[in-house]
Amino acid sequence: MRHSKLLTLTTLAFALTAGSAQAADLSPAKAEAVEDSLGAKGAGAYFDAAQDEIVVNVTDDAAAQKVRAAGGTPKIVEHSDAELGQVKETIDTSANVTGMAWAVDPEENKVVITVDASVDAAELAHVKDGVEAAGDAVRIERVEGTFSPFISGGQAIYTGGSRCSLGFNVRRGGIDHFLTAGHCTNIGTSWTGAGGVALGTRVGTSFPGNDYGLVRYTSTTPRPGNVSLYNGTFQEISSARNAIVGEPAKRSGSTTGVHGGTITGTNQTVRYPQGTVTGLIRTNICAQPGDSGGALFNGTAALGLTSGGSGNCTTGGTTFYQPVTEALAVYGAQIY
Repeated sequence: MRHSKLLTLTTLAFALTAGSAQAADLSPAKAEAVEDSLGAKGAGAYFDAAQDEIVVNVTDDAAAQKVRAAGGTPKIVEHSDAELGQVKETIDTSANVTGMAWAVDPEENKVVITVDASVDAAELAHVKDGVEAAGDAVRIERVEGTFSPFISGGQAIYTGGSRCSLGFNVRRGGIDHFLTAGHCTNIGTSWTGAGGVALGTRVGTSFPGNDYGLVRYTSTTPRPGNVSLYNGTFQEISSARNAIVGEPAKRSGSTTGVHGGTITGTNQTVRYPQGTVTGLIRTNICAQPGDSGGALFNGTAALGLTSGGSGNCTTGGTTFYQPVTEALAVYGAQIY
């Protein structure tokens, strides 16, 4: 009997609405570049769905003028990137516990700490004591359930009695491969698809620290560059990019099919019992065991690989994803 693995903490081109000149002028990549160019006066960027535009946080009027000149919308905030980065570094080194996730939230201009149900009162007190000096630059929230890297673009793949989901088909040195979660590729070397059809052999895996793995196709199984939408249709994937807070996205996985929601964080650190993973994307999209490795995307753009989270697709939850751009860079692969 095959099992859908669940590693617990206790054990998309950017589809902006047509007609928005401001949003069209400042793409996610350009917003990132503009924010980087501001140096100490920049404080992150995010997509404001209500206004249909990308907002770039700044700390003074001069920086705000530079953002406007680049076609973006500035917002003057209290805390700089450097200040929030120092708070995050404190958490990284001395104020974290298993069952916790944390990152800078550009919409709130704070470091947001999320603790799951496994974190007890003493552990929460340890975290609060560690960030007390940060004042209003930090917010702590609790979520129901426990975070978990989940094991299943979206269709079922199997190894070692476990089921995960294929992320994206990619090409490396002219040879076809696929990406999935590293906590999946850690389990076994040989991979099969539905009905036991041979797919390929693992050539790379990284977990914890990261959560990605690469499998080389050794079969003649067709592998188009798309993601299953679980309704008889498929989404073509033609590029990969970094996610931006506030943008819409969808996730495809072999347990729960396709679900959509919003990117709620980037550069998240999550501390699993199996180890800490850094640099993750956070969303409010649900997922369940067996969805791990599946594709996170927005339109034709690949964004991430399903790593883990809390909750389920009945009550909802919080989920985390390995950015696909990092995996592609490490393996020298390309989306096709």
